[in-house]
Amino acid sequence: MTFEAGIIGTGGIAGMGILGMHDEDQIGKEKVKASHAGGYGATEEIELVAVADVDEGNLRRFGEAWDIPEDRQYLGHEAMLESEDLDVLSVCTPSYLHHDHVVDAARSAAAPEVIWCEKPIASSVSEAEAMVSACAEADTELVVNHSFRFTDKLRRLRELIDEEDVLGDVRSVSTQFRMELMRNSTHLLDTLVYLLDARADSVSGYITGENEAVDSLDAAAEVDDSGGGGHVVMDDGTFVTVDCTVPRDISSMSLSFIGTEGKLYMNNDDGEWRYWSLEDGDHVETPLPGIEGAWTWDDDYRTAFPNAARRIEAMLRGDAENPSTGEEATRSLEIIVAFYVSHYTGGHVDVPLDRPLRDVEITSW
Repeated sequence: MTFEAGIIGTGGIAGMGILGMHDEDQIGKEKVKASHAGGYGATEEIELVAVADVDEGNLRRFGEAWDIPEDRQYLGHEAMLESEDLDVLSVCTPSYLHHDHVVDAARSAAAPEVIWCEKPIASSVSEAEAMVSACAEADTELVVNHSFRFTDKLRRLRELIDEEDVLGDVRSVSTQFRMELMRNSTHLLDTLVYLLDARADSVSGYITGENEAVDSLDAAAEVDDSGGGGHVVMDDGTFVTVDCTVPRDISSMSLSFIGTEGKLYMNNDDGEWRYWSLEDGDHVETPLPGIEGAWTWDDDYRTAFPNAARRIEAMLRGDAENPSTGEEATRSLEIIVAFYVSHYTGGHVDVPLDRPLRDVEITSW
């Protein structure tokens, strides 16, 4: 059986490479495997057959690189959704366009069974909720590309924390990652809520107003996305500190968990995970059962896209469930929105957000 895939948006994450993650001489010139197109290429049953973009030059460049016939390269997503019958569709456009593109796709004649949307899910919580509703009404699975969820090590770590109770009751978590909150730190926050299987309850935030994406992406548009962080009390009582204020070159994606039965240190930039079990009042360092080594950008990030595409392949066959739903992706977004609201109002913010706050839009790329 062959499933047909399409992509809206022909930028770096779609298949052309991203500065800071891929070799500069590759970007925009050749296929990059750590991408949506690269993920589809790693499957046996999904074939990338169509692509759409509003920029004709980028569209032709992508089509040539990924061998898409010219008559299936569409100028604008509406034309593709009217002409194609797709099993799965990737949305690889800037986050402020995700809502329109996902909702249009779910309600379109293309009728994809799965929509694979880039992170963060949307620019506002109300838009994210509308995307989830539109997909539910169309019986379409919305998979959000928080790519760490598609790595074997993180899935096993969740089992150890959630099912095998290696940490006991988690009381405190300290986290650090690079700016900006929407573009980068959504990965950190999704990892947090995924491992804790929890949702924010109360948030106090700080926004720096600084971002480095203008230079790295050569982006001219002004956006709200910036460095920031704050304190989060989760609905299970865990107290979390979040620091996403520093530039890429001096940052580390790190999380430190303290629980009643053990503690865990994760540094994904340096490839170091360490675990200590609490035995008779002393912390004793021991290996994490079923995990060899640590998560790394070079090994695990590059395999996350093929893993995600293969999971989608299994979903299309009816053999797997959605590992990264729109409802779960909204949990990281509402923390980010709450950071902004808290900073500009000078007070803490309760989650779930009240209706007017769900409409607050944080623009990014």
